[in-house]
Amino acid sequence: MTTVAAPQLATGHIGLNVSDLDRSVDFYRGALGFEQLTASTDGDRKWAFLGAGGKLSLTLWQQSAGVFSAETPGLHHLSFQVENIDQVRAIEAALRERSVAIIHDGVVAHGEGTASGGIFFTDPDGIRLEVYAPTGAESAPAPSGAAPTCGFF
Repeated sequence: MTTVAAPQLATGHIGLNVSDLDRSVDFYRGALGFEQLTASTDGDRKWAFLGAGGKLSLTLWQQSAGVFSAETPGLHHLSFQVENIDQVRAIEAALRERSVAIIHDGVVAHGEGTASGGIFFTDPDGIRLEVYAPTGAESAPAPSGAAPTCGFF
């Protein structure tokens, strides 16, 4: 078997199945600040492309029923990085205004003694999400001790 040297890969965009496109677009635009780049709500093939500055980041596909399952193989959580902890706190405030439950009750460090940290919550379909900054969470609690906070929520 031939082993190929991996090229430098970067995430292009993330595609999520959602149960209600309008509700999900409203959430990702209003709570997280994404722009709607394009969409189709014709017939049974409803979808939306979201991003910032014209760059595609997230695609939403209305082709699911029920809620996200953390008990089956697949996506664990989706993480978004921002520049600083103040941006994390601004998004936290927007989420709280929408009555979104924040897991761990606010900003937490990724682990004991780490500078990175953020907030953890779910979207309207129960998909687990994280918004974090690479620094600024030094004084925040680490709810899972030395284990990665983002792995256990």
